[in-house]
Amino acid sequence: MKYYIKAFLFIFAFSLFSCQDLVEGINENPNGITIEDVDGSLFLTGAMLANSSAQAGHLNRISGMYSGQLTGLSSLYSNIYGYSISTAESIGTWSRIYIGIVPNVRHIRNTLPNDDLLQGICKVLEAQAIGTGAALFGDVPYTQINQADIDDPIFDDQISVLNAAIALLDDAISDLNGAGSRGLDLDIYYGGDATKWAAAANTLKARFLMMQRDYSAAYSAALNGISSYDGNMQHIPRGDASIAEGDKNLFWEILEGSRAGDIGSADSYLAGLLDPSSDTYRGNAKTDETARGMYSYIFETGGSDNLGIIEQFEPQNLVSFEENHLILAEAGARTAGFDTGLQHLNEFRAWLNGGGRLNANFSGESYLYDAYTADDFASGGMENTDGMDSSRALLREIIEERYVSGFGQFMPFDDARRLRKGEDDIAVPFPLNTAAASQHPERFPYSDDELNSNSNAPEDPGIFAKTAVNK
Repeated sequence: MKYYIKAFLFIFAFSLFSCQDLVEGINENPNGITIEDVDGSLFLTGAMLANSSAQAGHLNRISGMYSGQLTGLSSLYSNIYGYSISTAESIGTWSRIYIGIVPNVRHIRNTLPNDDLLQGICKVLEAQAIGTGAALFGDVPYTQINQADIDDPIFDDQISVLNAAIALLDDAISDLNGAGSRGLDLDIYYGGDATKWAAAANTLKARFLMMQRDYSAAYSAALNGISSYDGNMQHIPRGDASIAEGDKNLFWEILEGSRAGDIGSADSYLAGLLDPSSDTYRGNAKTDETARGMYSYIFETGGSDNLGIIEQFEPQNLVSFEENHLILAEAGARTAGFDTGLQHLNEFRAWLNGGGRLNANFSGESYLYDAYTADDFASGGMENTDGMDSSRALLREIIEERYVSGFGQFMPFDDARRLRKGEDDIAVPFPLNTAAASQHPERFPYSDDELNSNSNAPEDPGIFAKTAVNK
């Protein structure tokens, strides 16, 4: 691992240096370039791009298949959809975390120790990266990574890594609360807005606490989390519309490339939930999902068919208002009671009813999200026709909303694993695919590169092995 980190940092630093004025320092020794010669803040954009790929790239699409939101139709994705997945599929995400993100943000922190804004931003990015790694893989290296005298870091247990990520987020929040915002072009998420970064840190903290079922602490963190859509942390494509390649929506890119026809929404459970003509449609007298169903549908043919959630310039959520407010709803219902959960759910539905989570291509289509009342969740009510306890009926609706609104993030896959534990079974179906109905993916395989290069890497337990937080 150490070799790759050093190589990446040098290449990245050299590429930045090569963009400087070609005549500046012409008499200096060209062989004397070191990483320390490069302004540490210049590593920030690269780390963020790596983070976007880790959060919204290949493994995210696979998680969509494994939680019933996408269908693998052909070639590679068809095989993965049938649970035939190799350790090679994790190489990209693993390298984004351990090569593209953590070394870069630590370099920034080491070179700019008195810059509270950059310190806070970098801590959020590291916590997001390593927490995501623990959530996806289970036990992962952390305490011994990026140490000059350690070539083969040990794998730390999943829960300790999640807790370390939470602690780092607390540090980040403290830094950001004490830092002033400033224009920062290298920050492609928030442009140097410390307040938005602090809110995102609180939402991430709530996310990792939800994974551990610490609902009270998750609710408290989410109260300080992202409170509006314009606070979302997003990958925002900035490419040229006239050029097929370049910075575009990451899902759009693969369907415009070699994966056209391989993956889409056809016959997925999510598509059925949002289709008024489907037997599994979730709509009712207060809910019309027509517009959101059209916005969320992914055509495997790619191109101009996809004008919604993967339109070429459609932003991709990495940490979102949707996630934060639905944490408030679920965690609030579990800890503060029915009324609190219903209040937050209706606040979210009011946002949807104003056109939230639609772009201009679908905002003119039919949609409706009227407020629910307690009677709707009473036995025999609109949202409780099977007569369960009203509080559990409310939770079912909230979690189903998380399932729909979390499309494009890891949230549905995280919830599917969290809610399979017996005490959390509230009759919410999270169908995966039918290839192996008796087994459900619980994790992703370790990166092939790590397994082959780290003598402390464990034998990969397979995708059906539950990780510590879900045992």
